[in-house]
Amino acid sequence: MATAAAVKEEPAAQIAKDHLKAFVERIERLEEEKKAIADDIRDVYAEAKANGFDVKALRTVVRLRKQDAAERKEQEAILETYLAALGMLD
Repeated sequence: MATAAAVKEEPAAQIAKDHLKAFVERIERLEEEKKAIADDIRDVYAEAKANGFDVKALRTVVRLRKQDAAERKEQEAILETYLAALGMLD
């Protein structure tokens, strides 16, 4: 049979459990927010498509705008080099 002292948790253990529970709950809330934002982004792309815009091109523009100018130029130079090597440039 378990004694009363064995059943009762140490204060430090209870604090650790409370912290763990708080972290898990915060992560769960953030995951819900992330899903809602992803749904909103998907809706904006669908609206753009309905208005005649090319979604693939829009995604590329958004990705390129995240890069700084030097990084973008470097990527473009590498792409141009590869295309030239494959004979794909005019």
